[in-house]
Amino acid sequence: MKLTVNLGEHSYPIYIENHILAGAGSYISQVFKGRRIMIVSDDNVFPLYGETLLSSLSGYDCHTLVLPHGEPTKGFQSLPTIYGAMLKARISRSDLVIALGGGVIGDLPEGKNLVGAFYQPKLVLIDPTVLDTLPEHFIHDGMGEIIKYGCIKDASLFETLKSHSSFADLKPELKDVIARCVDIKRVVVEHDQFDTGERMLLNFGHTLGHTIEQYYHYERESHGEAVAIGMYQLCLAAEARGLTKKGCAARILDVLRIYGLPHACGLPIDALTEAVTLDKKNLNNKLNLVLLHDIGNSYVYPDGVEFFEGMGNV
Repeated sequence: MKLTVNLGEHSYPIYIENHILAGAGSYISQVFKGRRIMIVSDDNVFPLYGETLLSSLSGYDCHTLVLPHGEPTKGFQSLPTIYGAMLKARISRSDLVIALGGGVIGDLPEGKNLVGAFYQPKLVLIDPTVLDTLPEHFIHDGMGEIIKYGCIKDASLFETLKSHSSFADLKPELKDVIARCVDIKRVVVEHDQFDTGERMLLNFGHTLGHTIEQYYHYERESHGEAVAIGMYQLCLAAEARGLTKKGCAARILDVLRIYGLPHACGLPIDALTEAVTLDKKNLNNKLNLVLLHDIGNSYVYPDGVEFFEGMGNV
């Protein structure tokens, strides 16, 4: 299955196929004519799939950098290590960097959002079979983001998720579910390359979610779990203010339970508001909150930290 992100001269293809990783070299040869490649991965993913990728790149001069797994790796402290490894390997602008892994590796470094360094990939390969090696905990984690896509843009995707009893029950449809999520993001990115408008909708659940992660120093709730809590709690608060159709929070809660995700963390909202004010989506002392009119229909709602007042424990 092939999708194309249409961004003019920065357009790129996305391929979603089972076992595509073993044939990565043939796809890479279509977009890269050089010889030197730096593979950046983490210490969970590389031991499992590094050799498969390297075997498909036998005609290239490959170098590898394996970083510690986990959310903190996205931060600025990783930059000296990354730059040092690239200098040692003599990686130049004409060479290729491959991110082998999920969200954290793909987001390196997080500072790109702060320094304005937006570069689109040349190619994205997605192999659903690699999920077979993920511990169940991380499967649940990933489902938090999939549920988000249904909430913000696709009521039918949300109903598909709701119609199953577990991840195992959903698995035969997983390739299509992943493709739908990727396609939603494709459309959003095409409309807004530089994260200034519609792309903000992808942050549904993240304003509260990020602050929960930060409060516990990324050591308690995982990213997907924190986003799940953020989606439910924000929807509950928005319903109380008449900003979201009644019953949306309950429907989200039902789906979170199916896929083993939490809906609360037990913290008083006052403990989180300071972290909210420091979040990168807090611009000029205003928050661009992503709310739902209804499941599948989202919008950006500018407000301040006072939106969270009176929520009690979340």
